[in-house]
Amino acid sequence: MSARRIFARPARLAAIAPYVWMVLFFLVPFGFVLKISLSQTAIAQPPYEPVFDLTAGWTAIHAAFAALSIDNFKLLASDDIYVFAYLRSLTVAAAATALLLLIGYPIGYGMARLPKRWQPVAMVLVIVPFWTSFLIRIYAWINILQHDGLLNQILRALHLVSRPVVWLSTDTAMYIGIVYSYLPFMILPLYATLAKMEPALEEAAGDLGAPPWQVFWLVTFPLSLPGVGAGVLLCFIPVVGEFVIPDLLAGSSSLMIGQTLWLEFFTNKDWPVASAAAIVLLVVLLLPLLLYERLQRRQLEER
Repeated sequence: MSARRIFARPARLAAIAPYVWMVLFFLVPFGFVLKISLSQTAIAQPPYEPVFDLTAGWTAIHAAFAALSIDNFKLLASDDIYVFAYLRSLTVAAAATALLLLIGYPIGYGMARLPKRWQPVAMVLVIVPFWTSFLIRIYAWINILQHDGLLNQILRALHLVSRPVVWLSTDTAMYIGIVYSYLPFMILPLYATLAKMEPALEEAAGDLGAPPWQVFWLVTFPLSLPGVGAGVLLCFIPVVGEFVIPDLLAGSSSLMIGQTLWLEFFTNKDWPVASAAAIVLLVVLLLPLLLYERLQRRQLEER
C-alpha cells in the first residue's frame, strides 16, 4: 500500500472535521435560536410557543410551523429601544476599535522591530493579562476608577485635579475597560504581520529618497493591512455584543445590545424577542466579515 493511500483517509477526515464542528456547534444551535425567534412569548416552560412535539404526528408539527411568524423582528424594527441599542453598540465598537488601532499599531510595530531575542519576551508581556480571569480584571478597574480609587489618588497627588473625578458609570470608564481588555487582540495580529515584513523594502524606499513618514504610509502600512483587518475584526465583533464591561463600568442610561439581550432573557423572560435580537445581531456582524473576505480575495487576485 502506497504512502498516499495510507494518509489519504486521515487527511479527508481532518478536512471534514471543521465542517462537522460548524454543524454541531453553530448551525444546530442557530436553528434552535431561529425557531424561538419566530415563536411567541408564553407563560409556560419553556417560555414560548409553539413547541415542536415529534411524537404528536405530522399534523401537530404542521400546525406548529404555521404558528411561526416574524412579529418579533417587526417589533425590533419599530421599537426605538432596540434600534438605539444596536446603534449605540455599533458606535461604541467603532470608536473603541479606532482607539485600539491607534494604540496597538505602534506597540505591534515596536515589537516587530525589537531584536529577535526580545520579541518572545514582548509577546509574553502582551499575553500576561490573559493569565488572570477577565472578570477579576474588570473588577480591578472598578477599584482603580472609583471615587477614592488609585487613579484619583495619583491625579490629586500630582495636583492635576483639585477634587476626585467621577470615572465610574461613565462612557469613559467603559472605553478604558474595553481598550484594556481587547488590546492584545489588536496587537498580536499586527505584530505577526509586521514581523514578516522584509526590512529591505523600507530601506529601499529610504534609499530612493522617501522621508520616514512617506515610507510608512506608502510601504509599511499598506503591507500591514491584513494584520490591521484581522485585528479590527477580532476587536470590533466581540465589542458589539459586549455585556460585562458596559454593565459594570458604564452608566445605565443607554444600554448596548448585549445588555438588552440579557434583560430580555433573564428579566423579562421574553425568549422570542431576545432570540430575534440575537439573530439580527449575527446578521449585522456577518457584514464586516463578508467585506473583509471580499477585500482579501481582491488582493489575492491583484497579486
